[in-house]
Amino acid sequence: MAWTRFWTRFGELPLALRVLFVASFVNRAGMFVFPLLAVYLVRGEGLSAGEAGLLISVGSTGLLVGSLLSGPLCDLRGRRTALLAALLLNAGGYLGLAVLDGPPWTYGALLFVALVGMGAFSPASNTLVADLTTPEQRPFAYTLSYVGNNLGMGVGPLLGGVAAAYSYGVMFAGNILAGLVCAALIAVWVPRDRPARADGSRERRRAGPLGHGHVLLLVLVSFFYVVPLIGLEYALPLAITTELHESAGFVGAVYTINSVVVVSLGLVMEKHIRGYGTKPLLLVAGLLWSLGLAVIAFGFSLTAILAATAVWTLGEIIVSVVVPTYIADHVDQRRVGSFMALNGFVLGVARLVVPVGLGVVWTAEGREPVFLILLAAPLAGMAAYALLRTRPAPLAAAAPHPADTPAPPTGQARTADARGPGG
Repeated sequence: MAWTRFWTRFGELPLALRVLFVASFVNRAGMFVFPLLAVYLVRGEGLSAGEAGLLISVGSTGLLVGSLLSGPLCDLRGRRTALLAALLLNAGGYLGLAVLDGPPWTYGALLFVALVGMGAFSPASNTLVADLTTPEQRPFAYTLSYVGNNLGMGVGPLLGGVAAAYSYGVMFAGNILAGLVCAALIAVWVPRDRPARADGSRERRRAGPLGHGHVLLLVLVSFFYVVPLIGLEYALPLAITTELHESAGFVGAVYTINSVVVVSLGLVMEKHIRGYGTKPLLLVAGLLWSLGLAVIAFGFSLTAILAATAVWTLGEIIVSVVVPTYIADHVDQRRVGSFMALNGFVLGVARLVVPVGLGVVWTAEGREPVFLILLAAPLAGMAAYALLRTRPAPLAAAAPHPADTPAPPTGQARTADARGPGG
């Protein structure tokens, strides 16, 4: 019965969106190179570990640049163009890494190009989801996207490791081929969209610098929920291997638990959180994050880490669905891309600053203050969200849009009639 309901809801989504979800999964599952970059640069290209780390850090700034460029590109050239550009940039950068043999700085430059594409894809995808869904469909659509991406990321490193064991050339070829297949799917099945225009006095009034202040604050405060996500990526491997002196295999167990919870409970949670307001959901997410981190901080052990992973992952799921849904529900269509890009930029900033900051603390003070800082982050986020004034979601449309026809753009649907907008 549950699967019947799932396929019914999936079939009600526009065809272009269903194709996008399949393409996103293939793209994530085909990310063979990124998890194994350090291994490739050291073993395949003969660089030192220090040189490889520096080049990866420099190249990773492309994620930030890609997030920033995605919004203007979506708004000026359309969502389809942004998605295709992201995939082609990623494929082109990795092709250069695979075939060119130059000085070390060229690897950093080519990685930068590839990661600009990687950073631009997710905001553009979330923006297209906002365009092609009604408010009642959005939580399901963003949950489906998030579950599919996590499932793809769980498969990708495994396939990449197998490919790299055979040949680094096969590893790069698989990544590039997956990107090109996704680009072909999007080029054929996702309709060309026109850049939005600000028509109507109501939309022009709301487009001012303060028109979306509540959305801006909500996205910026989500940084406090991103900090523990990125921080755990850094801290847990160190804690398991150096503090608990356990096998690195248990680090993989943490990621396995995380992926299993996302895939198995993501859609179940979406069904149960519908009807609750944005602020209560974000507070619950913060509470789940805090409970999971408190278990690790005050009951530090391998069992505590594994059990806590199942708890904080539930908070991760809620935030990953609620934030893009709130953006899609409340931002004028001509600015949705920019706000989705800002959401990606917040994640990119965390990826740059959190490991460095925690590394300094760990070196100076040890493990305990690191996990206390990670615990303090969602508590601060909860306090900020408790004070933040959010707005209710607009009324859903009377009937869903036809499955094979894109919904009216977000801003147009809101201004043309009293219904909700069409991530």
